[in-house]
Amino acid sequence: MGMDASLTRAQLLARSGAAVLVGGVTLGPLADDADAAAVPASDLAYVRLLVGAELLASDFYQQAITASVASPAVAKYLKRAYFNEQEHYQSVAGIIRGTGAVPATAADIDFSYPDGSFESEASISKLALQLESTILGAYLGALGGIQTQSFLTGLGQIAACEAQHVSYFSSETGGKVFDLSFPPALTIAQASDALDAYTA
Repeated sequence: MGMDASLTRAQLLARSGAAVLVGGVTLGPLADDADAAAVPASDLAYVRLLVGAELLASDFYQQAITASVASPAVAKYLKRAYFNEQEHYQSVAGIIRGTGAVPATAADIDFSYPDGSFESEASISKLALQLESTILGAYLGALGGIQTQSFLTGLGQIAACEAQHVSYFSSETGGKVFDLSFPPALTIAQASDALDAYTA
């Protein structure tokens, strides 16, 4: 993913983690499953990608909410999706924090979006569908590639939530509520390349 001048995409994939405590409470099903000695480097690469994806999703929804162009009905779902992505971030970042590494945060990445992305409810819903489809694909790819069995249930739960986001925004943009029996899984390289389109 592209970043600000101080952090390249490769460096983001080499970074890790995030705080997992809010008010002293551990968030998410993955936060306690990390062990520096037990987590393969290939698993950490997937998780770092997912941390970046959740940071992107959170930034997108925050900007979409701030734009204040959506109807109350859609704005409600934008806010709920933002809340979901915040919890997902805490959970996947908790894996890497469990290894003792330093977290990547939104301050590490310079996000960018196509012109007009936040000008209307329609443009927001269209981009939300694109982003959520990519993020779902990233999670499905991670589920197929990650070796640490204790991570799989939590990642599967997040993928299910992302699929709900895809369904909602598909409907909002005139598509089908559900369609494919087997949504496509993305390799780590495919997901990284797709997410790179949304960074400066």
